[in-house]
Amino acid sequence: MMKKIAVLALFALIFSNCSGNDEMVTIVEQMEIEDDNTMNGSTFVMGDFVNGAHPTSGKASVNSDKTVLTFTNFKTDNGPKLLVYLSTDVNSTEFVNLGDLKGISGDFTYTIPENIDLAKYKIVNIWCVDFSVSFGTSELK
Repeated sequence: MMKKIAVLALFALIFSNCSGNDEMVTIVEQMEIEDDNTMNGSTFVMGDFVNGAHPTSGKASVNSDKTVLTFTNFKTDNGPKLLVYLSTDVNSTEFVNLGDLKGISGDFTYTIPENIDLAKYKIVNIWCVDFSVSFGTSELK
């Protein structure tokens, strides 16, 4: 805990003279949120998005109650009929449809249906229905 406080204090000291640096403030705030979530046990699993057929980035996480999937700093290309799947593999051989992708850039949440086995459905897949291709995936670990 003291190490975390020391690191945050160092960041604050180093960047306090950078009055127009909103990006660094955002990064530090995000680090604090992720640290708090990890320390409080509020995140069950998480993973980083990787490119599929299109550039895709950001982070996917599931809360400790296994009821909410959260996208943070998510970004991908626009496409026709993009859905969010929890799937067994990147080809979505077996999947649970969480609904339409809410946006191509930003932070979003999706409700996970009850009794979903996240050990089985551990791939978050941005699936393009029209072309049967994955735009990008995140493996929840």
